[in-house]
Amino acid sequence: MTFSSASAFAIVSAGVFLLVGLFSGLWKFLQMWRSEQGLAHPYLDIAHRASLLYGFACLTLAILAHFSTFSPNYNLFAAVTVIVFFALAVTGYLIQAALNGPDNQLRQPHKLGNHPMPRAGLALFMVALILAEIGGTLYLFAGALQNPLLQFWS
Repeated sequence: MTFSSASAFAIVSAGVFLLVGLFSGLWKFLQMWRSEQGLAHPYLDIAHRASLLYGFACLTLAILAHFSTFSPNYNLFAAVTVIVFFALAVTGYLIQAALNGPDNQLRQPHKLGNHPMPRAGLALFMVALILAEIGGTLYLFAGALQNPLLQFWS
């Protein structure tokens, strides 16, 4: 069986996200064990859950890329774009947890750990994340919908 570069990249990424989710789950457990309240840093909890969910999202992207009739190079670009932003989000959560940052990075004043973050920079990143994740996924989904194997309505 052969896979496109986009599908292969997404499958490998799924494994990486699963491992990040498992290791962040271990870190979460250790923080909970040591905490008087039995809680981990909120962003560690978010990173743990997001990593596991992004792993399954990567498998969905792999399937969409596999069935997409669009250009393999564009499919790869779309998959990489979505997955890079998944990774940037999880990395940000892990950094907040490692630096014992605020429990809500969108609450003003915005901080990364104890370091101030410019509101415009955070807003720009969030807009880019939204466009990249939704746009790339829509592109792969549209390509898969063009595949005659998936056209059950004709």
